[in-house]
Amino acid sequence: MHHSGMPPAASPPGPHRQPAGSDPPEEGAVAIGRRVRLLREERGISLSALARLAGVGKATLSGLENGTRNPTLETLYAVTAQLGVPLGAVLAGPASAPSVRGAAVRATLLEVFTEAGATYELYRMRVAPGPGQVSPAHRPGVTEHVTVFAGVLRAGPVDAPLTAAAGGHLRWTSDVPHCYVAVGDEEVTASLLLRYPRD
Repeated sequence: MHHSGMPPAASPPGPHRQPAGSDPPEEGAVAIGRRVRLLREERGISLSALARLAGVGKATLSGLENGTRNPTLETLYAVTAQLGVPLGAVLAGPASAPSVRGAAVRATLLEVFTEAGATYELYRMRVAPGPGQVSPAHRPGVTEHVTVFAGVLRAGPVDAPLTAAAGGHLRWTSDVPHCYVAVGDEEVTASLLLRYPRD
């Protein structure tokens, strides 16, 4: 259900299948898959159980772990939330500036900061014009902080999105499904800071 006149998302949380004829998996997909499998095995969770908890298809998760699929941002968020780790835990180190794509968002990890009470991930984010994207809920207490540099962004909880133009800042608790939509025809460029409280 979408409110505030927000257009429907192009890719709701859940299984994502790579269309026929799409780009082949990138080299980074193998490293991401390895990290996901290691984290899953460390927690004693079966592939089937993690797929069910994350709301992704078993074949999608298997392809992700084997490095045969380019993982989408939505899928990685869903999986890492169930593993109880920040997204950066499965991406390559910040020096390589790993990027992930979703239905509308491309995010490049710039840096990871860790303090006694929280881990922070800083991303450069671009949101393409069009229907937008819905990302699945993070673990409880995770917050997102977005500063918009160009364009107009509507983002935040699906039922109560916020809007900011260039120079504006948005903040929300992202333990519910949340959206990112470029308002109008201009691509949005922004910074995204995720704060993950530590247990």
